[in-house]
Amino acid sequence: MPANRTVQPASQPPESGVSVKTAAKLGMVSCPHCATLWEDVKAHDRCGRCGAGLHLRKPDSLRRTWALVIAAYIMYVPANILPVMITVPFLGKEQQDTIMSGIIYFWNSGSWGLALIVFTASFLVPLFKLAVLTQLLIAVQDHSKRHLLLRAKLYRVIAVIGRWSMLDVFVVTLMTGLIQIKGFATVHPGEGIAAFAAVVVLTMLASISFDPRLMWDVTEHDPGRSHESR
Repeated sequence: MPANRTVQPASQPPESGVSVKTAAKLGMVSCPHCATLWEDVKAHDRCGRCGAGLHLRKPDSLRRTWALVIAAYIMYVPANILPVMITVPFLGKEQQDTIMSGIIYFWNSGSWGLALIVFTASFLVPLFKLAVLTQLLIAVQDHSKRHLLLRAKLYRVIAVIGRWSMLDVFVVTLMTGLIQIKGFATVHPGEGIAAFAAVVVLTMLASISFDPRLMWDVTEHDPGRSHESR
């Protein structure tokens, strides 16, 4: 059944230590699809405007995020070990390049800027996202109240930079087209590029499935677990 609709004026966040009136405390939920605000929301209620399901917190947020993060860790290994690009010259020996060998090649050839960009986007960023998501998940499960604002900022960072982790996929695609058009060699994407793309997609899905509001639930009467199940 549809929930009751309401409009709540925004207010400035109070200073630390002052009781905060949250939407969850007041029984109000914003529709995740049309952003309509509803009050007196109960289990299995639906938005009266667009019909979407209403939840105080994303259902099974921790379990889904853990599953995606673990899968991303598993795929991170072949993404860095397997070749991402296989080059077959018309007169020469087949060459297989991993992400790291490509970075080393750019560095040794004097393209330091490009080497740093690929190293950051293809190696550091995915690892940074996995480390941050792991820390956020552990902090929520431990009901930690430390560095809440810092953790919230880190979550916003990984949500923004996620799409830029696909740089390696774009580089391989571009080089494949350019080299084959000029007739220098035949270039094929390796198995590593699929694993790397999987890491990027899995980390993006993990950041989407994680509900950052669970971090702030610990400041109240430990409602984190109860919200997690709704």
